[in-house]
Parts: sequence; C-alpha cells; structure tokens
Amino acid sequence: MKAVVLAGGAGTRLRPITHTSAKQLVPVANKPVLFYGLEAIAEADIIEVGIIVGDTAEEIREAVGDGAQFGLKVTYIPQAAPLGLAHAVHIAQDFLGDDDFVMYLGDNFIVGGISGLVDEFRADRPTAQILLTRVSDPSAFGVAELDGGGNVVGLEEKPIQPKSDLAVVGVYLFTPAIHEAVRSIEPSWRGELEITDAIQWLIDHERVVRSTMVSGYWKDTGNAADMLEVNRSVLETLEPFVHGRVDEGSEVIGRVVIEEGAEVIGSRIVGPVVIGEGTVVRDAYIGPYTSVSANCRIEESEIEYSIVLRGSSLCGVRRVEASLIGRDVEVTPAPRVPSAHRFVLGDHSKVQISS
Repeated sequence: MKAVVLAGGAGTRLRPITHTSAKQLVPVANKPVLFYGLEAIAEADIIEVGIIVGDTAEEIREAVGDGAQFGLKVTYIPQAAPLGLAHAVHIAQDFLGDDDFVMYLGDNFIVGGISGLVDEFRADRPTAQILLTRVSDPSAFGVAELDGGGNVVGLEEKPIQPKSDLAVVGVYLFTPAIHEAVRSIEPSWRGELEITDAIQWLIDHERVVRSTMVSGYWKDTGNAADMLEVNRSVLETLEPFVHGRVDEGSEVIGRVVIEEGAEVIGSRIVGPVVIGEGTVVRDAYIGPYTSVSANCRIEESEIEYSIVLRGSSLCGVRRVEASLIGRDVEVTPAPRVPSAHRFVLGDHSKVQISS
C-alpha cells in the first residue's frame, strides 16, 4: 500500500503567512503540520509516499528531504496548478501503479493517526473508504449523504444546500478502481476535478464505498483560527522538559518545553507552552497555549494563545493574544504622539485597531 500526500495549493485562507511560506509547513507546537501527517502514514506501516507539490515545491523538498527522517521513501510529483484532488490522483497514477493507496491532505490534522483506518481497509478492502465528521457549516466541505444502513449514497463538493452535516475529512483510501473514475469525470463549476465526483462515479457504478466517523480530533488547518485551535490541542499533550536556561528570577508553571539554547530571564511562563531553541524571553509573560519558535525574542511583553514563527520579536508590547505571527516579524509599540497608526501589511491582511 502507498500514500499520496497533497502539499501544493495556494493557502489563500492563511494569507499573508502563505505569501512567503507553504501552508503545510506552518508549525503546530513548533513542528510543521505536514510532519504530523507523514508520521501518521509511517505509523500505519506505509513506506512509499508520493508528495504532490506546487509553487512551494523547493520549500517542501528542503523540509522533508527523501523521507528518511520519518522512515519513508518519498517521491515528489509536481502539479502545475491546483486543479482538484482527483487531478492529484490522475498525475500520481504512474507512481501508484496497481497499488491500493491512502490520499492524505497535508494541511489536515487528525489526533490518533490513521493506523486503525488503514487496518480496517486492508482487512475488508472496499473500493473506497472515506472519513466523516459532523460540522456546523457543511457548505464549506465535501458533504456525504448516507442511507439508513450507513452506506454512502451521495457526495457533493461545497454544496449551497447541504443534504447532511457530515463533512468529508481529508483522508481517503482507494483501490486502483479510482483511476477509472477519475478518467470518467469532468471538471466541476470550479474548474477542478473533484474527488467527490470521482467517488460518486464509483457509487453510481455500484462499487462499494464505505465511511468511518472520526472518533478523535480533526481539523483542517486552512485558517488562522483553526491553526491556533490545533496548536492548543497538541500542547495539551505536551511532555514538559527544560533544556535551556531559566534564571532564578523566573517562574515556570505547568507543562512547559524550553528547548536547548533558549533563555528565560526574569519572566513568567504558564503552560502549556513550547519555547524554541535560541529564543530569548526577558521580563515577559508567556501564557497558556503558546508556541514560540526558534531564535525569537520576547521582551517586556505579554503573549498567550498564539503561534510565533522563527526569528520574530515582540518588544515592549503590553498584550498579544490569539495571534499567528510569521517569520522575522517585529512587533513594537507605536509612538504615543502623534496619534496615528503606521503599517506595512501583506495582501489580504486583517487588522483590528482601537482609534
């Protein structure tokens, strides 16, 4: 059995972060989201992985390499444009051959991994198996319709009027029969080859399509709010350790990771928190559910429920919360006089200010 991992796409909902970085490499608890998926695939005893890459291919290659760090053998499959999940299956066909496979969306996060799902598929081997979860806004997802026996009888991508609240989670399992389905469908109104249309083709041709409800935690980390929520969930499971330096004037409470080379001076850290290597925290407060990456500087500031990427600094900032701060960002107080706001903001930024 093989795996196809999608690591292309523009990541428009995470702009401006994704103007300069692949959305799959935005860190959760200081580890890229993509890495959690690759680890889950390895834990399911799948070795050969094809990674679909787009404009951020070089960044993905640099981070993942040949896959050896995960116990995997990685092949990179370029996709000229994000033309749909079924298109990703189409361009991966040479890599997949006649093997069964898992398709995993690289920006999805599933607590507990996929080993049980893969074992179930290997034992029963339906034509396709999908994961479902109940959501409050199904119109933002692929939506499944089940019959009274729980069998999948219909699928629709981002419907205006959903027929259920069952969203399709970004993990799919297929036999090679999916390739015929992909060749048989037409692009949707969005101009994409939808995997939901391909699975519907299987249903219409009386192939066995099964579903499994997600029993654990799942998130599509496509926007900042979901990234922060996933970060919170992962930090809840943190095993604390202190490999950096904490001076006598500091207080560290709860599940806190302070990595090697980090320094905490005259500060208060209330976990769960992770502080990356080489980061300096001085005369500051870092509150629960915060991840600070490597080589950052937090001085005379307060921050909680946030993610700070590498090389960034917060100096003299009274309070920051529920924030996703990119790489090499500087956050400082604005001058008190004259009363004005000064910005350098990326495309599609959202800013809240008190006038």
